[in-house]
Amino acid sequence: MPAGVSASTLSAVYLFYIFLILSGVYVYSQQSEPQFCRLCDGVVQSGSAVWSACLSAGRIEGRCCIRNSSSSSSADDNGDDEDSIFGLDFSNCSLSRLDDLSEASAAFIIDLSNNPLSNLSDFVFQGFNQLGHLIMPIKLECPGGNTSWDKVEVKGNTRLCEGQKNACNQTGMSWDCPENSLCMPYGPGFFECTCAQNFHGYKCLREGQFPMMEVMAILGGSTVVISALLWVTQRRKAKGI
Repeated sequence: MPAGVSASTLSAVYLFYIFLILSGVYVYSQQSEPQFCRLCDGVVQSGSAVWSACLSAGRIEGRCCIRNSSSSSSADDNGDDEDSIFGLDFSNCSLSRLDDLSEASAAFIIDLSNNPLSNLSDFVFQGFNQLGHLIMPIKLECPGGNTSWDKVEVKGNTRLCEGQKNACNQTGMSWDCPENSLCMPYGPGFFECTCAQNFHGYKCLREGQFPMMEVMAILGGSTVVISALLWVTQRRKAKGI
């Protein structure tokens, strides 16, 4: 093994590791959705609410309805990803605890019925802006409370939560947003404040567009300088051996 390593060799090794990392990220992104849809055995049951909604929305994969190119135009107008999860059927899955459903945050319909769930945090559905039909065990309340839904109905051993309301339209909600910001819905009973046009920064106090080009120029320049210094250092070490 040589005592010194050239800068070109270090660069090649560095690029190789970057390639491996990006490949791993790509493989994970391709596999994460099917794995999530198969956390529960079986598939979406024929005749269920999720199955009926999926007939015109996409395709069945495990316990999910995946929105694809045949999705309705209304979903495309909302800016949803073609291959996002439109429906999720985790009914009869023997779930006693549920902490994370973030991979289904674009879902319109979710069925959690017939599970021994005794408690469920409202934060599980934070960011579920498109959720309009939720089927819960009767012991659980609708996330955000009844005031966050147009219709709450009990049928048999299930609780139906339909028509998610915009939290920003509820009395007093938008008052919590600072000046120069807008209230935006962020799931049942939740909202978030986003800076109005031409404002950015902490509490939207800075006016004008975010200086993206300047920031990228500074970062790019710093990267070039550091890379040049490392190259010169490695060259000197290689020559000194």
